[in-house]
Amino acid sequence: MGHVIVREARKTFGAFEALRDISLKVDDGEFVVLVGPSGCGKSTLLRTIAGLENITSGDIEIAGRIVSDLPPKDRNIAMVFQNYALYPHMTVAQNMGFSLKLRGETSGEVRAKVERAAAILGLQPLLERYPRQLSGGQRQRVAMGRAIVRNPAVFLFDEPLSNLDAKLRVQMRTEIKELHQRLRTTTVYVTHDQMEAMTMADRIVVMRGGVIEQIGTPLELYDRPCNTFVAGFIGSPSMNFLEGLMTDEGFRTADGVLLPVNSTNGRAAVLGVRPEAIGLDPSGLEVDVVLVEPTGSETQVVVRLGGQNLIALIRERVRFAPGVKIRISIDTSAVHLFDAQGHRLANDA
Repeated sequence: MGHVIVREARKTFGAFEALRDISLKVDDGEFVVLVGPSGCGKSTLLRTIAGLENITSGDIEIAGRIVSDLPPKDRNIAMVFQNYALYPHMTVAQNMGFSLKLRGETSGEVRAKVERAAAILGLQPLLERYPRQLSGGQRQRVAMGRAIVRNPAVFLFDEPLSNLDAKLRVQMRTEIKELHQRLRTTTVYVTHDQMEAMTMADRIVVMRGGVIEQIGTPLELYDRPCNTFVAGFIGSPSMNFLEGLMTDEGFRTADGVLLPVNSTNGRAAVLGVRPEAIGLDPSGLEVDVVLVEPTGSETQVVVRLGGQNLIALIRERVRFAPGVKIRISIDTSAVHLFDAQGHRLANDA
């Protein structure tokens, strides 16, 4: 096993700068997830760690060795791709053991390592099948098995679950997390799904436009996002934002609604509140119901406050028709304050 250190890495494609001075350390045995919208640079960063893309400048270190100029096969990494990348003419056992065979290991060594990985992943009954005879989840386990047999210093996952249906995605992310807890191999995992990031990661790296916006544990990012981008990206449903002005009385929205929040007088700001911090209150603010979305255990209610929509997450089942008026309250101890440029204010709740 080993750590990964990226130092001031840049990657350009012609005039386009895909990565801008990226610095990141992944500790030995850590599970780090790179997350962000499409085009943010997360897959490019993973591919530079793997050696599939050469960095324009900077350094990449794996397990104490600078690997920036080394080909993928010499970096002691194993990568699991989105499309599985299995050889269709080979059996499961042959797919899993192929890289070992190329390294010149004996048939006995290859068989022992394949059987060990198959036992870990529950693939023993499938070893003589071909990829076309497997389900999507089984193919993904084979791809993971092919990585395990190499006993690499680092596992790299590039959106491995995006081709699976919703139920199988949940099952497979549990299996990947359990696998990491068993093997404790350093892992860097790319996804655009913030729920995968929240449930799987030791730490999350949020990226946008080729730069790192924030690094932290899932709850650190959820509880103290550094800016409105991170605040809106982490959490489902997304955080609500209200533009307004901080006054002696509290935060006054652009529509004139006053919220009793400790604030600095006269400063333009953005107030963020998560949907679960909004609840029904007979003596609260009057709002119009826009949309009701029951999910079973809870209900998402979109309401109109002044001229802005808010999403409230109501724990009990409620029945509201669009257009009716209800009253809500906002837990002001749970709000987030950002300046007009979207940066977190130090004096918020």
